[in-house]
Amino acid sequence: MPAEHLVKRFDDELEKLDASISEMGGLAESQLAMALAALRERNSETAEKVMKADNRVDELDRTVQNQVIRMLALRQPMANDLRLIVTSIKIASALERIADYAKNVAKRSLQIQTLTTPPPALSGVDRLGRLVQALLKDVLDALASKDDARARAVWTRDADVDDVYHGLVRELLTYMMEDARTISACTQLMFMAKNIERIGDHATNIAELLLFRWTGEEVVEERPRGTS
Repeated sequence: MPAEHLVKRFDDELEKLDASISEMGGLAESQLAMALAALRERNSETAEKVMKADNRVDELDRTVQNQVIRMLALRQPMANDLRLIVTSIKIASALERIADYAKNVAKRSLQIQTLTTPPPALSGVDRLGRLVQALLKDVLDALASKDDARARAVWTRDADVDDVYHGLVRELLTYMMEDARTISACTQLMFMAKNIERIGDHATNIAELLLFRWTGEEVVEERPRGTS
């Protein structure tokens, strides 16, 4: 088979792999947005949609794994191509976990609908969610535009998420101590906050993977952490 044809087929396979990753990213971003809307609006229908849509993300994750295995076995890629393929499967794994955490947030949003919930506590979780939403959007935009500076900026903003998260936990504990009726709701909100914080961690992990993909160098310096 002519070399040019082999290269064309490999490029086509890379495009399909990128398309799968891109679709996963879009779904994960949508899942998080809907989960936060379900919490904010106490909308059980929206929460149910988030939980059902998780199946599609899982399907795409399996598709990416199969595409990667096939390309490694048949193409034996080297250097830049190998980095692209290996980081793709890791990015897909991170996106699958992000969708799982969004699903967990949606599921817990159903549980607090009948509980005594301090409005400021609900707003605090939503504030954390919007911060992480912005982080996820920026890292997906960096992926789409191959913008290493944007990926690096996402990596540095993990400390902001840590600070807001730790402040929120303290706030929730205060509500629980002041009014025992809020314990059940605030406990659920605390779990949701942790899920959202972990989404931020995965967005930062994707940023690290992108920097390695494009530069060939791993991020060796310690990730910025919050002061709380």
